[in-house]
Amino acid sequence: MARDRTRAPGASRQARETQRRLAKSSQVARNHLIVTVGLGVVQAVLIIGQATLLAKVIAGVFMDGDSFAEVAPLLAWLAVISVARGLAAAGFESTGRFGAARVMSELREKLSRHLLLKRPGALQDEQSGELVSSAIEGVAALENYFARYLPQMVLAAIVPLAVLVWVVQFNWISAAILAVTAPLIILFMILIGLLTEQRTRKRWERMSRLSSHFLDLVGGLATLRANSQAFSQAGSIETVGEEYRRETMGALRIGFLSSLVLELLAMLGVAMVATAIGIQLADGHLELVAGLTVLLLAPELYMPLRQLGAQFHASADGMAAAERIFEVIDQPAAVTEPAEPVPVPDPARWSVAMDGISYAWPGRERVLESIDLELRPGETVALVGPSGGGKSTLANLLLRLLDPDEGTISCGGVDLSGVDIREWRRQIAWVPQRPTIFSATLADNLRLFNPGATDEEVTVAVGTAALGELVAGLPAGLQTQVGEGGRRLSAGQTQRIALARAMLSDAHLLILDEPTAHLDHETEIELAATISDAAEGRTALIISHREEPIATADRTLVLERGGLTERVTA
Repeated sequence: MARDRTRAPGASRQARETQRRLAKSSQVARNHLIVTVGLGVVQAVLIIGQATLLAKVIAGVFMDGDSFAEVAPLLAWLAVISVARGLAAAGFESTGRFGAARVMSELREKLSRHLLLKRPGALQDEQSGELVSSAIEGVAALENYFARYLPQMVLAAIVPLAVLVWVVQFNWISAAILAVTAPLIILFMILIGLLTEQRTRKRWERMSRLSSHFLDLVGGLATLRANSQAFSQAGSIETVGEEYRRETMGALRIGFLSSLVLELLAMLGVAMVATAIGIQLADGHLELVAGLTVLLLAPELYMPLRQLGAQFHASADGMAAAERIFEVIDQPAAVTEPAEPVPVPDPARWSVAMDGISYAWPGRERVLESIDLELRPGETVALVGPSGGGKSTLANLLLRLLDPDEGTISCGGVDLSGVDIREWRRQIAWVPQRPTIFSATLADNLRLFNPGATDEEVTVAVGTAALGELVAGLPAGLQTQVGEGGRRLSAGQTQRIALARAMLSDAHLLILDEPTAHLDHETEIELAATISDAAEGRTALIISHREEPIATADRTLVLERGGLTERVTA
């Protein structure tokens, strides 16, 4: 998904909007900001107090010849302030990390809820590799923003102003020098920051592209090897990786350049202040205590600004990822949720009907046009038609994964757009074309639709789905780990597990989408009996290209060119 992010001013506005949204969207973030401001004020006071006391101690010892006993109270206070300043700095880090962890968790939860509950049928428009990178690595980078950049931004706003107010009481010339040179650091920091945003976004896009490309290759590795194309993809990975390397090195060069510029400006500012103080001390126009206080505070004024520039680079990745996540969250829901849902009708008692249903995927022609369909209680209906004809889209509409462009879907006369989506989906057992086997035990996978199923019920489902041979061959039986990182399963075994899940479900509506796709003819014949057992006593819609799974259907419908007709058998 291409996005133009080459204009620095627009990118900067987008970054500021993302920062405001992060603060507004999370109570934890707001509380963290309040605590950070409080700690910033405390630290500014401690910095001024520490410099003032240290100047008095040095002047008292070297100019007035004070004994240790005379400066001991000041040293004690200096020690207390130093410890307090260290604790305040540690508080910045700890509260920042705590706030970052909470905000990161909230942001991932919002993204997951949006994708799982509001756009489950529209994920083909998203790049999975990019979403994974944003949700995991990108959100993790927000820790630098909340734990380092945000506290440093507060210090950069509070400490220089407090130091200037304090310094002007001692020497207005030094205060004027600081007031002129500090904005120069801010100006260069902004200019470099704009360039950094551009390079960071480019680098993030390259990393997202690399992640998506690598994920696609891993997913299709078996196909590539079967066609002797595995090695040919190494060049494309190398090309994308090289682009990412160049963008990363470019961002690092800008980071080093900004550090050099900010350090140079701060050094020149301190040198100018030191020169002015030295001249005034030599002429007798300035007391040593005042001069030392100003000289000690000058580096403290520049320090937050220098560190802010350094932390900006560390937080840029998190901002880029947060912007991408907000882009996804801002996309409209694929299904509408009623504010006051009505009771969910039971498909075991009432017919499920589609009246005048039309649907078109974004940017494409309509795949369904004025569809009328009725699924009567206890009836098994077969749906056939060419690939790409809209059969899976029709199933997604029944599952309320999508909303139709036109028409209504009802059950017992109740419009399903007015019922609770999750409650309606609990009435359905769905077997997709490519069932997912989760990284868990085989028993947990079988209980996906019905976590409370008893061992006896699981055993019956295993026998009905002809999974007994598989279970007997597993080292720990039903407690064997399967899926990612566990025992690998064949396509036929995966389909049997999906059908067993449906059998264990208490749902009264069964939707099977190509349950024997990609299987050999012998396995398809074996599964046909299992499909018939799964559909027994339920309302069932079986989508298939092949005849075996639909041989026992009560009637067969043909979906072709967006229209639905009933097949007439001789």
